[in-house]
Amino acid sequence: MTKVTKEAALHYHNEGRPGKIEIKPTKPYSTQSDLSLAYSPGVAYPCLEIQQNPNDVFQYTNKGNLVAVISNGTAVLGLGDIGAMSGKPVMEGKGLLFKIYGGVDVFDIEVDEKDPEKFCETVERIACTFGGINLEDIKAPECFYIEERLKKNLDIPVMHDDQHGTAIISAAGLINALEVANKQIDKVQVVINGAGAAAISTAKLYLSLGVKKENLIMLDSKGAITTDRTDLNEQKKFFASSRTEVKTLADAMKGADVFLGVSKADVVSQEMILSMNDHPIVFALANPNPEITYEAATECRPDILMATGRSDYPNQINNVLGFPYIFRGALDVRATAINEEMKQAAAYAIAALAKEEVPTEVKEAYNVSDLKFGAQYFIPKPVDPRLLVKVSTAVAKAAIESGVARHQITDWDAYAKHIEALKRD
Repeated sequence: MTKVTKEAALHYHNEGRPGKIEIKPTKPYSTQSDLSLAYSPGVAYPCLEIQQNPNDVFQYTNKGNLVAVISNGTAVLGLGDIGAMSGKPVMEGKGLLFKIYGGVDVFDIEVDEKDPEKFCETVERIACTFGGINLEDIKAPECFYIEERLKKNLDIPVMHDDQHGTAIISAAGLINALEVANKQIDKVQVVINGAGAAAISTAKLYLSLGVKKENLIMLDSKGAITTDRTDLNEQKKFFASSRTEVKTLADAMKGADVFLGVSKADVVSQEMILSMNDHPIVFALANPNPEITYEAATECRPDILMATGRSDYPNQINNVLGFPYIFRGALDVRATAINEEMKQAAAYAIAALAKEEVPTEVKEAYNVSDLKFGAQYFIPKPVDPRLLVKVSTAVAKAAIESGVARHQITDWDAYAKHIEALKRD
């Protein structure tokens, strides 16, 4: 990988036109007639149509392809609470990824408000502009309340990607890693180190896929989350284990089948990995430095199935495998929510793609001659162009089947061509 320097990054963001995204017209504008249609007096007609039938907003405006990436900058990319304005480059970057991978337009909106009630009020007042809302980089536990309230009060998809993106992609990895390891999801012992937004959401999705709650133990900065602790918030209480003899990460790792790290670097030792069951599944997702390095883990356990958040090792768990396509599918059926059925559909679609023959362009992008389903490849690569149609279609179908779609798609071949064209625009 090319080393990222401060100078290179600042030059990238400042060169030419500052920032990473812009707005482009989608209709002719070169003549007086064009401008009369675009604005006064012609614009009055779609306004009146929408007034008579609010759903016409999808026909006459960009609402159906527009997502708001909204943050208050309280938990930015490992930088912490740096504030709404300082987090704007990250939100622009998220918009860039939405556009290049899913053909989804984005307005990034930085809200200078830490109070959850006031933050929600602000978002609720502007939500009619958008077809979906991607909450980003909002610290726990406030993020749980914010997402739940907005989901309850708004009629468009709302997703906090820091929670659900990690959950969906790691769930896809878990599905496939279990198959490679020949383990049953309802039998495995799972350890999750970290108890923030991503950990809580991932644990819930794992349970919905079949992990038994009694087989899961979660740890925070104070140790194992068990029923004898009196300092737990409501989210942590839900996962409190009755195994009160487990106090430390080392205790929890003994006899475990799966480890998920969403915490910090270098908290897992080789001794801990050695104490796990045969064919241990280790997802060390702290970035840029994982809970245990890939080299250290594979050196002590040749039978390991490992994933990290890094692109320079096999099996990268990267949220970009999910959010552009999840919102793409949700927008295209005018969904009122992103529900559990849609999240599961995304996870299974991503998992299934890893079993298909890998296109030459993906192999060339990673300078490898062969990629086959197995220990070194159980999660698709982020540059795989098939993700757009596979995942978006799965999410759209799940929205229709679960009753949250306001628009029905019947010709799925035509739909595939439509979204591929949007991505190219």
